[in-house]
Amino acid sequence: MNSNENDHLPVYDSLVRERGDVVEEARVVSEQMQHQARRALAGHEPVPPEARRA
Repeated sequence: MNSNENDHLPVYDSLVRERGDVVEEARVVSEQMQHQARRALAGHEPVPPEARRA
């Protein structure tokens, strides 16, 4: 296999189309949790879920 074959992963692409990009969603949730943890450790009040979506 050469690098061109490795760059295109049709199975992954089709799974993303069918199920969504779970890796990206996990990254976003992880960043949100890290932000909340930093705020909590700094003594700030938690941000309600409805305020995070705005």
